[in-house]
Amino acid sequence: MRVENSFIAVDGVGRKTERSLWADGVRHWDDFEPDRLGEATGRRVDDYIAEARDRLDRGDAAFFAETLPDRDLWRAYENFADGAAFFDIETTGLDPASNDVTTVSVHRAGETTTLVRGDDLTAPNLRAELDAADLLVSFNGKRFDAPFLEANFDVDVATPHLDLMYPCKRLDLTGGLKAIEKDLGLERDGVEDVDGREAVRLWHRYERENDEAALDRLVEYNRYDAENLRALAEEVTGGLHEREFLAHH
Repeated sequence: MRVENSFIAVDGVGRKTERSLWADGVRHWDDFEPDRLGEATGRRVDDYIAEARDRLDRGDAAFFAETLPDRDLWRAYENFADGAAFFDIETTGLDPASNDVTTVSVHRAGETTTLVRGDDLTAPNLRAELDAADLLVSFNGKRFDAPFLEANFDVDVATPHLDLMYPCKRLDLTGGLKAIEKDLGLERDGVEDVDGREAVRLWHRYERENDEAALDRLVEYNRYDAENLRALAEEVTGGLHEREFLAHH
């Protein structure tokens, strides 16, 4: 599903109205005619479509993050997937005020960059990675990753942010990222036994003993976190497309 299939961003168009439009064959902005709705609402939809086309041509993901309901930002994924950055962090604990970010992996355009504390994990490098993206994609990143980055590096995570944890729940995919990956058959060759607690231990081994092998294992684990998010995003947005859009054909 793409933003061009959506009308719910318009004031006065709720889910019932949008689904009624879809059922009547108005499944794309190109299909809409103002007389499909009341005069005022029809005019608002027309005005929205005109502005949205311009914003889409300019690659303005922020416009759709601001106008679509939060639960529907997944609809913009296909439009901005090529410029999306899938990111994940590892930390020394759960409290941003008293714990540190150890690694940050960002997967974009088929390449993965991992920034490491004490090396290249700096505020300018982090800003450069986040600002280069049209759309950020995470799992539980709004509650965990973003607050950690903001607290540790004083960066404002302002790029439109699709947190896959919430659309996963709508498809009954629960139990955390690793459990969901297992359900979907996504693999982590070589680091299947690493979890969040082990990631903390690996960092401490590297920090205290200069154990490069421990760091390599931590980085590999973190990179899987970021890279597997792309496959998860495709699965989840595809599933919601079938549930939300195709079901109302």
